Amino acid sequence: MAGHAHHHHEPEGVQLALAAQATLEKSGEQWTSMRASVFDELAKFDKPASAYDIAEAVSKREGRRVAANSIYRILDLFVGANLVRRVESANAYITNAHPDCLHDCIFLVCDSCGQTTHLDDDSITSGVRNAAQAAGFSPVRPVIEVRGKCADCD
Repeated sequence: MAGHAHHHHEPEGVQLALAAQATLEKSGEQWTSMRASVFDELAKFDKPASAYDIAEAVSKREGRRVAANSIYRILDLFVGANLVRRVESANAYITNAHPDCLHDCIFLVCDSCGQTTHLDDDSITSGVRNAAQAAGFSPVRPVIEVRGKCADCD
């Protein structure tokens, strides 16, 4: 059965950072230089990155040690504002290429190389939400992750 997939223009680089900044400011938060640094460094990773990976990258960029606790606080803000998605099974983060669009995501996580592919398919995620509601549960943020091997590692 074919799903209803989202199709977006996915900004990169400066355009992605500008979209993230606009979304954060729309929510009433400030786009500080530290928040910009965290977002920019996370966007450079080609796989989901841990707070420690990001702290190391930001520390190098800033020329001073930045604690992972500070990074976690910013990442929590970013997740709440839809700028960043958390890959739960990896305790890692990726930038959201379309921060102005709220929807549930599906992550395909390669157990061999760590590459994570983000899918949008409303028919699947709405099915999960409907099943939860039918069981008397009010879903807030379904997390759907499929672990396996990507085409490059298979």
